[in-house]
Amino acid sequence: MIEDIETIDEFLARRTSDVEETIRQAAAAEIMPRFRQLTADEIDEKSGPHDLVTDADRKAEEYLTEALAKLLPGSVVVGEEAVHANPATYEAIQGQAPVWIVDPVDGTRQFVHGDTGFCTLVALAVGGVVRASWTYAPARDQFAVAVRGRGARLDGELLRPGAPTPGRDLEIATSHPDYTTDEQKRALLGLRTEGVRPRPCGSAGLEYLAVARGELDATAFSWEAAWDHAAGLLLVEEAGGAHLTLTGEPFRITGGNTLPFTAARDEATARRVRGLLIAGL
Repeated sequence: MIEDIETIDEFLARRTSDVEETIRQAAAAEIMPRFRQLTADEIDEKSGPHDLVTDADRKAEEYLTEALAKLLPGSVVVGEEAVHANPATYEAIQGQAPVWIVDPVDGTRQFVHGDTGFCTLVALAVGGVVRASWTYAPARDQFAVAVRGRGARLDGELLRPGAPTPGRDLEIATSHPDYTTDEQKRALLGLRTEGVRPRPCGSAGLEYLAVARGELDATAFSWEAAWDHAAGLLLVEEAGGAHLTLTGEPFRITGGNTLPFTAARDEATARRVRGLLIAGL
């Protein structure tokens, strides 16, 4: 079993590209053959009409669960669909064993409708700290990788979003109203002010990638599911951005965050968005 950070660093130095290849293979085998080919019996609802699952989600997660555990002996896998079937599986994120956090198809609704705005998200965490992440948008042939302390790259190119252009409205992707409490709705209303252009989010993973690229200024999300956030938050961090909860602390994948929280292309923007969210309450 992997027991110390140095060994994880050694694993990442040797096997980061192997993880990338595994994710590519999972998408090629289980996701892309079903893209725009789904039949009605391959699509189900989970909590509601905006929360869908398909055979692609299930089969890709099964593929990744087996392959990733083999790559890193002693590791465990927390996947969205496995947690849906057995919520106790999520508790592994709190443990000390290396944990792979997997969202096989982030943006399932877009996937179902034949839109290219979906991705596969994988993060590797130890002791509640994300050490590396992989974001793959197979229909767009984009692959982003972040390793803590080693930067974030999209298709090999270093990501540096910089600060928003002074005087330009901030563009912020926000949670869908179906996934917000009344208090969170009030907080998000704080973004409806001069100088800000909020819009509903699509795939969380691709919104984080847009922040890391400087194409989107910030996100404001109101749910904690680690598979949606772990990969993208490290991508934003390593690109030079920041994330803050309402208490002013960074988001924790282990939970207990004060929501909504923001991830932004630089720290000043994160502080500004947090202030607007607080003002809405």
